[in-house]
Amino acid sequence: MTKPEVDDPRTVPGPRRESRRRVLWLVAAVLVAGAGGGIAAGLPDGPAAGGAGKGAVRGEGSPSLPAPAPLVGLDLPWPEEGQSAVAVTKVGVVGVNGPQQPVPIASVTKVMTAYVVLRDHPLQDGQDGPTITVDARAAAESASTSESTAPVVEGQRLTQRKLLEVMLLPSANNVARLLARWDAGSEEAFVTRMNAEAARLGMTATTYTGASGIEPTTVSTAADQVVLAREAMKEPALRATVALRSTMLPGRAEPLRNTNTLLDRPGVVGLKTGSSTPAGGNLMWALEVPDGGAGTGRRLVLGVVLGQRAGTTPTEGMRAALENSGRLVDALGQKLPPVLPALDGGRREWA
Repeated sequence: MTKPEVDDPRTVPGPRRESRRRVLWLVAAVLVAGAGGGIAAGLPDGPAAGGAGKGAVRGEGSPSLPAPAPLVGLDLPWPEEGQSAVAVTKVGVVGVNGPQQPVPIASVTKVMTAYVVLRDHPLQDGQDGPTITVDARAAAESASTSESTAPVVEGQRLTQRKLLEVMLLPSANNVARLLARWDAGSEEAFVTRMNAEAARLGMTATTYTGASGIEPTTVSTAADQVVLAREAMKEPALRATVALRSTMLPGRAEPLRNTNTLLDRPGVVGLKTGSSTPAGGNLMWALEVPDGGAGTGRRLVLGVVLGQRAGTTPTEGMRAALENSGRLVDALGQKLPPVLPALDGGRREWA
């Protein structure tokens, strides 16, 4: 059987983060130039320089910039703890909340794992990819009671697509490590590739130390992870996988269900959960909304919420991440489409 998502079994207590409503707005001008279109690290913990507060943002060493009036007027229900970021295709990052300091991200890590696997072994529509044999290590790890795993069996042969589904939906740590070994020969070599991709994308506040996310030393920010969300949703196989509610594993009667119950909300099409005691609850999500124009087009909205109820239990943290993300999703679905025409910047990297 699969276990509830628990990326790190340790219950080391951590200080509760103070509730905060320090909202920092990002517009296109503060995106770091470069191939990845990453975001400046080290965003301020308090109001922007020069006395600016709500409706302003300051990147490291940059002046305060006013937020676009349509965004200020949205009055989004940001979580009162942790950190969050929201981006919109053709516009870029439109808002961040909370101090953008690197924190553990738990199984949100698996989005980069899937992204690297698919860059090395692309899957076209309708393709399942090569067949991969489950090794003894992955099979033995499936019996763990201290982390989320899937019940794979030594010698079992599963396609690349099926293993991606089993890794991403029930958040199977043993399958993440299996895919890393298959792709790069060892998990250590694979992690080097993960960090190289993060650097290429401009994710300067991100460090990966494992393929599954169980290590609390894998850290990032909401602002960095929303850049990865953008790239992940450009991969057809990854985009199709994270939209699934469940998948079947051969030899098992019951489906493996997606831990991302935000998919039950209208318009949500992904992405990935992550929870542990050190990390709290974390969620990367993708939402489709009407593009606000005269046609029937849809616009992709990407969001990341990190550090919800950190230091409690993985279950409590994940519940908070889903609830707080749900409030953001509901508000964006209602309030964003009317202002999209005024925000459209035509940014190539966010197309």
